[in-house]
Amino acid sequence: MKCIRAFNVFIASCVLMFLVNGVAVAGDVNDQDALSGLTETKTLFDINVSEASKLALYLDVINMTYDDLLRQGRTADFVIAFRGASVRLVTTENWSFSDQDQELLKKSAQLLAELQKRGVKIEACAIAINLFKVEADTLLDGVKVVGNTFVSLTGYQNKGYALVPIQ
Repeated sequence: MKCIRAFNVFIASCVLMFLVNGVAVAGDVNDQDALSGLTETKTLFDINVSEASKLALYLDVINMTYDDLLRQGRTADFVIAFRGASVRLVTTENWSFSDQDQELLKKSAQLLAELQKRGVKIEACAIAINLFKVEADTLLDGVKVVGNTFVSLTGYQNKGYALVPIQ
């Protein structure tokens, strides 16, 4: 009987230690190894998705990334480049999407507006706009049309922006 109680105390102690250490690890999560020596960051998000749900999800994560960098004491210089079919997701013409997708596109438009207020540059590829027959005057406010996203991606990377491809 004493042996069973001792075993139960031992198991309970292990579970308690796991929970305490698990909470401690969760509280210490940061990116300091990667960010050490940096005071500013430059990130280029290359977005090439065609689903409204993916765009809303990734814009949420980009917003969180911006917050995380600030929380960890770094500045954040972000550019979001839309190319390929993704240019269809940053227009006011969304009647061809399902009701659910239209709601997601509204959310994405709000997230893009919030990011722009933070100084994030948003660009769309002219080649993709022509290819996917998007009217340039229907692009969301603040979306800048660039001649060729491959060229702009090359330029930003040569200026030291970290490329984050989103497909």
